[in-house]
This record gives sequence, C-alpha cells and structure tokens, in this order.
Amino acid sequence: MNKRALYLFGGVALLYILTGFWLSWNVSMTILIMGLLSAIMALGVNMQWGFAGLFSTGIVGSVALGGLSVVFISGAPVPEAFGAQGDGIFFVSAGWQLILGLLVGVAGIAASVVVWRRMPRGRARGFIVAAVMVISFFLYRGIFDPAVTAIENYNAATFGNIGGFGLNSLWAWPVGALAAAAAAWAIGKIALGLREDYLAIATLGIAEIIVTAIKSEDWMARGVKNFINLPRPWPVPYEVELQKAQWFLDFCAEWGLSPITASTIWVKVILIVVFSIVLAVLIWLLQRAIHSPWGRMMHAIRDNEIAAAAMGKDVTRQHLIVFVLGSAVIGLSGAMYVSMLGQLVPGEFNPLRFTFLIWIMVIVGGSGNNWGSVLGGLLVGWLWLIVDNAGPLVAQALTAGLSDGPLKSHLIDVAPQMRLLTLGVALLLVLRFAPKGLLPEK
Repeated sequence: MNKRALYLFGGVALLYILTGFWLSWNVSMTILIMGLLSAIMALGVNMQWGFAGLFSTGIVGSVALGGLSVVFISGAPVPEAFGAQGDGIFFVSAGWQLILGLLVGVAGIAASVVVWRRMPRGRARGFIVAAVMVISFFLYRGIFDPAVTAIENYNAATFGNIGGFGLNSLWAWPVGALAAAAAAWAIGKIALGLREDYLAIATLGIAEIIVTAIKSEDWMARGVKNFINLPRPWPVPYEVELQKAQWFLDFCAEWGLSPITASTIWVKVILIVVFSIVLAVLIWLLQRAIHSPWGRMMHAIRDNEIAAAAMGKDVTRQHLIVFVLGSAVIGLSGAMYVSMLGQLVPGEFNPLRFTFLIWIMVIVGGSGNNWGSVLGGLLVGWLWLIVDNAGPLVAQALTAGLSDGPLKSHLIDVAPQMRLLTLGVALLLVLRFAPKGLLPEK
C-alpha cells in the first residue's frame, strides 16, 4: 500500500479509537465487527463491478441465502416435523415428500429447458414446452403442498419448520457461499445477457423474490416469526455460557472485572479476530487474482468487451464466473452475519442496508481496488452506526437550551435517522472531491 492508503487506514483506525474513548469500547468493537463484515461484502461487490463492470443490485439476495444456510446447517433438528404424516399421496414422511416435491419442480424446469433446446423453432415447440411446465407445476404442487402443511402444523408456535443438522455454524459459512454461488449461476444464465440497466432491474427483482420466499415459507426458517438459538461459530461462545464457566469467573475475580462486561468484550474480541482472518485471506486471494493473467483479462473485458472478444475471450463465460465468485463472497458474509447474531431475522434483509449501503462503500473506497473496498467498508460502516449510537447524545447537546416539550423530544428521537442525511452528504463530498474514490484503482 502507498502512503495515501496508510494515512487513510490510520485515520479510520483513529475514528474507532476515539469512539472507544468517547462512547465505550463495547460500542467501538460492535461497529468494528459490522465494519469487517461490510468490508467482506464490499469485496464481493467489487469483484463483480470493479473486476468485470457488472452492475448487480441483488446483493441482499446473496446475503439472505448465506444466512438461510446457517439455519439448515446449524438449526436444531425437528424430527417430529420432518417425520409428520400429512394428506399426501405418498406413504413417506412429510420431510421426504417435501424434498421429492422440490426435485419434481427442478426436474420440470430442466425438462422444459431440454425440450426448448432440442426441438426446432415453431408453434409445436411452444405448445410442448408449455405442456411440460403446466404438468410439472401441478405435479410439484400436488406433492409439495401437503408436505408443507403437515410440517407447518407441527407445534407452529415453537417449530413449524423442518429444522437443521445441529452442526456448528462454522460449517455453514462455506455452505452459504455455495448456496449464493448456485443462485448466482442460475441468475447469471438468465440475466447476464441483458444490458446493464436491465441486469440491475433483474437482479433486484430476483433478490426481492428470495427475501420474500424466506419470509413467507415457514417450513424453511419459520418465516417472519424468526429462527433463534442458532449456535455461534467455533470458537465464539455465547456470553451467557462464559458467565457460567468457572475458569472465566475465576479470571474475572482475579482481575476485579464484572463477568457481564468482561464476557461481552471477550466475545467481541474473538469475533474481531476470526472475521479479520477471513478478511485477510480474501484480500490475499483477490490480490493474487487481480495481478494474475485472469485478472488482467477481466480488466480488458471490463474496459472494452468488443476488443476482448476479438482477441478470442469468451466474455459471457467470464462474466458468469466472476458473477458467481462475487456472489459466493457475499453469501459467505451473510452466513457469518447470521451466525454472529445467533438468529435469522428475515426483516433485516432490506435493500437499503444490504445492497445500496454496500454499493456506497465500494464507491467511496474506490471501485476496482480491493483495499479501497475494505477502506469503504470500515469507514462507511462506522459512519452508518456511529450516528445511530451518538446521534441522541449530539441531539441532547444541541437542544440543551430548549425547554422540555414535544419538540425537544422529537428532535432527540429522530436523531438516529439522521444517518441517512449524514451518509448522503459524505457520499456527495467524496464524489465531488474524489470521484474515483478515496483509494482509486491504479
């Protein structure tokens, strides 16, 4: 890194240190954890946009799929729901009938594609494809719906879902990356041939479909009722577990620490170390990739697709590869986020937080530069959360001269929402004085 980068990262580090002194180290570390996660998401977006010029607005969909994988891998098994007997036509449990229904749906889609490709153009092809899709749809719903009803009817207030494998959520991280990559492959086969603005609209729409499905299908992750009590990734414990451990209580007594405060800081330190290791590995891999022949080819495709195609490069195939890889990184971050929280809350997956805010991080940091994406993630992540935490304190100081009343209370209550205005002003300043980002691509 050059001196400019060192100064900027030093300035960001100073912001986190000042936050620790001004507010609390607990708040500073919480913001740093979210900043590290945001930096990983920004790296995935930078792969798609900075490496290949693909403008995707479906980031939230990849994050949601990564989070959903934690439920399937780490959620507690619910054998009663999986083995429930519904009103289906098969003499199998509801869980196996549900899986069979999903396979029938996938087979119907695959059969439609095969018929469309194998048959010559004409009216007959359209009729046969339509017939295959209609028949497979009704067959799929006939198998799938009774299984879903049986699963969701089992103790709906507490379960109502098929559960997971009960494994440590560290195993869910690569699974989340693979799930997002698989979805990106399917989306890319459909949407990557579209123009940039159509690609943005298509990816945004598909991402909203994914989030809506997670909210609506209770059998997967209890829908909007949320899925709680997910295990933390090894070696991160829950604070309550630490407070019950005798060795930790002895440690706190020896140093005169409060077990509650010490356990909170202990867990956050471990999370920072684990997330920093993941970020460092990704940076190392992406830096090697960007300076490899493949990275130079992706830059050539991004800068001039026609010239790259004339040199024999398969532009569509390379776009699909980088789109899948970028989505995998984003899915990994989504799994890390949900495993850190220990619960899946579908309402948190909104485009403002997990799409457009990540784009702002890439723009502010400098697209095409991996270190710029990390800087943008840490800086914008700090700015987004510091207003939420420090906004009421600033509002109280500014309204100290006002008498107590509805106006003063309203100004203090809406102070956290000023982060939208603060972020917009910061983005305008960067675009005015550093249009290529704080750390532009060389």
